[in-house]
Amino acid sequence: MLWRGWKAYTTGYDLGHALQCHFWGMGTMRHVLLLLFATVALGRLSAEGNDGTTDAALAARLRQLESETQALQAEVQALRQDRLQPIRLPEVAQAQALTAQPAAMAAPSEPAAEKEQFFTLDELKGEMKKLVWTKGDFKIVPYGAVWGSALYATERAFPGPYVVFIPSADVEGEPDFVIDTRRTRLGLDITGPKVPLFCDAASAAKVEVDFHGFQAPFSVVAVAPNENRALLLLRHAYAELKTDDWRLLAGQTWDVISPLMPGTVSYAVGWDGGNIGYRRMQIRMERYLDFGPMLLVTPQGALCQNIVTDSRVTAEPESTSWPIVEGRLCFTLGDRSAAGRPITFGFSGHIGEQGFDFLALDPGGPADDMRFKTWSLNADLRVPISERFGMQTEFFTGENLGTFLGGVGQGVNLTARDEIRATGGWAEVWYDWSKRLHSHVGYGVDDPLNEDIAVGGRTYNQFIFGNIIIDVTQKLIFGFEVTSWKTLYQQRQPGESVTFEFSGQYGF
Repeated sequence: MLWRGWKAYTTGYDLGHALQCHFWGMGTMRHVLLLLFATVALGRLSAEGNDGTTDAALAARLRQLESETQALQAEVQALRQDRLQPIRLPEVAQAQALTAQPAAMAAPSEPAAEKEQFFTLDELKGEMKKLVWTKGDFKIVPYGAVWGSALYATERAFPGPYVVFIPSADVEGEPDFVIDTRRTRLGLDITGPKVPLFCDAASAAKVEVDFHGFQAPFSVVAVAPNENRALLLLRHAYAELKTDDWRLLAGQTWDVISPLMPGTVSYAVGWDGGNIGYRRMQIRMERYLDFGPMLLVTPQGALCQNIVTDSRVTAEPESTSWPIVEGRLCFTLGDRSAAGRPITFGFSGHIGEQGFDFLALDPGGPADDMRFKTWSLNADLRVPISERFGMQTEFFTGENLGTFLGGVGQGVNLTARDEIRATGGWAEVWYDWSKRLHSHVGYGVDDPLNEDIAVGGRTYNQFIFGNIIIDVTQKLIFGFEVTSWKTLYQQRQPGESVTFEFSGQYGF
């Protein structure tokens, strides 16, 4: 019955839409149709009179035609009043049935049982794609994912709902269990008109948020973000122009450097454990150099907002007079069609500086406008070895990488007033057991230089993970993952934990 109801609705919609197109702007057409019906009726009555058809049959035919005419009039009237649900026209009996059984036409007949019709999931998705918001030349497509997880850790992890490192056993060390849904996200994909001034480039924009926002420092306790009182976190907010040859983007999105992500089910995709790169405000330019079907070279560059994450009460971070500059040169080798498995690799890096004002109470004494450089050199590689099997990896080295989630989240040693050097990376292999069942196994490490770390600071962080992911549908995904974490400290006990995480995601 559900499928028949859907069919009835869509059939009614198509009929109503067709009538609207023909009658709304053409009021005289209604009179033409009425005249046409009357002419047909008189002609058929005359023909049937010559054949000796009974008066009862002629009366039934007149009533049928009159009923159809009234239904058409009602349909036009409803469309003029902007009704949402057009009126369904009555079923019209076949002419053969009318002439073969004239006596039966004096009373309304039962409609024939409609043949049951089923629709595939792709057909329904095609219909749903029509349900987008439009405003002038702009099309707005809402999307999102209800995403939750349950995580058990043999030793408490930081920050809790997801893991970036394990606190020292001197501080924590007890097991922990966390249920979290704050990774749920909502977004809008926006497409607009082409821009003639920029070579008819296609215009687009994206806005996306989740609920893992952090409370501002020194805020009122009454609005502190408890687990069931989440705060918004802006993930993406940008606009872009794009052609087949280039792309210009302005707003907040992922860093240009180290763009790959390991296939973990965790919200923190290896951050502070070897996977550097986050999201920040930027002006980005990309150029697509096509050297044939087997080679694409993509230079990328961005001017980015300087985000300073290291701070303490006696040392205030501040922005500097020039942005962070990021760049990457990407190569795509192999068949880039839908059936192809191209190899992609890139070399990237960044350079910039961060500023601090050290207050009078700071242990090292007051200092104004101190500057610390930040830089990195990185490499990334992704190789689909077969239709089911592949590998990917990233490597980084640099200084003052806390804002990029490197150096185990530490950029500047505020006690020694010096940058923290770090090296690391990650690698994984994946295997698709079937179209719906997938597995990923990977390893990541972030290794700051010990001599740059203050007492109690993190000197090493690693994780090893394995998971299994099942696509129940294209939008309903479950995953289970086991991860071993190890974090070392300067003159403190290490933190070691095994985490078991179940994740469920329902997209729309």
